[in-house]
Order: sequence, then C-alpha cells, then structure tokens
Amino acid sequence: MRDVTPIKIFMTGVGGQGTLTATTLLAKTVLAQGLPVTSGEIHGMAQRGGVVESTVLIGCKSPKIGHGEADILLGFEPMETLRALPYLKKGGLVLSATEFMPPLAVAMGKQACPSIDEVKARVAECTSEAYFMDSQTIGMEAGAVQAGNVALLAALCASGKLPFGPEALEAAIKANLPAKLQPVNLKALELGVKALSS
Repeated sequence: MRDVTPIKIFMTGVGGQGTLTATTLLAKTVLAQGLPVTSGEIHGMAQRGGVVESTVLIGCKSPKIGHGEADILLGFEPMETLRALPYLKKGGLVLSATEFMPPLAVAMGKQACPSIDEVKARVAECTSEAYFMDSQTIGMEAGAVQAGNVALLAALCASGKLPFGPEALEAAIKANLPAKLQPVNLKALELGVKALSS
C-alpha cells in the first residue's frame, strides 16, 4: 500500500439509485491502485426512495466523516446533495446530479422541493468548486439510467482530485462488473468525462 494524502468522500442518493453499488465500485478502484481505503454506509440499505449515505475514505485513519470534514461530496440526487452540504469542508468539491427523484415526503406534498437553481445557490455558498450534470439523462444515453452513477464517478476521476484518473475506473469496471453490464457502464464513463470538460 502506497502513502497518499487522506481524501474523504461523502456519497449520498436515494434508495434504488445504485448509490451503494457506486460506493463499492469506487472503493474497488482505489484498492486496485494499491491505496488504503475504507468504505461504509451511514444510512444503508434504505428502502426504495429512502436516503442512502455512504463514505469512501482514502488513506484515512478514522472510518468516519463528521460535519465539515468531507473533501468531496458526490450527490446522486440534488435534494440529497443539499441535505449533505454540512459534511463538506469549506471549499471542498461538489459533484451533483441535477435531476430530482423526490423522496416520499415531497411526493406526498408534505415537504417542498427546491429548484435546481436554489440547490446550486446553496452549494455556491459553501464552495466555488462544483459541477452539476444530468446524470440520469447521461445514463439513459449510455443505455441504463443507473449508469448515470458511473458518469458521476468518471467525472470525479477526471477532476484531478483523486490520485488516479478515469482509466483506473475503466479497469475496475472491466474487473468487477458482469460482462453484459460493461458496455453500458464504459459508455457512461466516457460521457461523464466529457460532461465534466464541457
């Protein structure tokens, strides 16, 4: 295992989106680079529509992320990005989906859903380093809506914030995903890298 500057990544989404699958894939990508990694669920295995929060910690001694400690916030759903902002350290990196999957409370009219512009404004109060992408649309373009998560992971790998690039994620997809799922996810990876630079 090689030494690395510690990086704390907080990931959040909605149950049924594949947040935990994305967490596992990122952790396996890190591990394959010979880097020490810890990953875990904070609110795990939420029922479809519930909140799912997880962490990937590279080279960290503590397995936890407290408020104001995350170097990177990866939001697979914009309302969850908003909700997880307290975990982000000042000036950290935010990568967020733009398309809403409203939780039950919003769907039932018990809670209001902010607009994407409101989410972006709140994120801008915390950091100037933020990227928003239509990850579900990108997933659909690649061949499966869940592949949008890989597009977000690819954008993260292309951001220069990790000690490896998108080719490491590509290798992890080929090593860990069933053959029939690889083409869709490799396409999503390519689209995610492109979305970050556009």
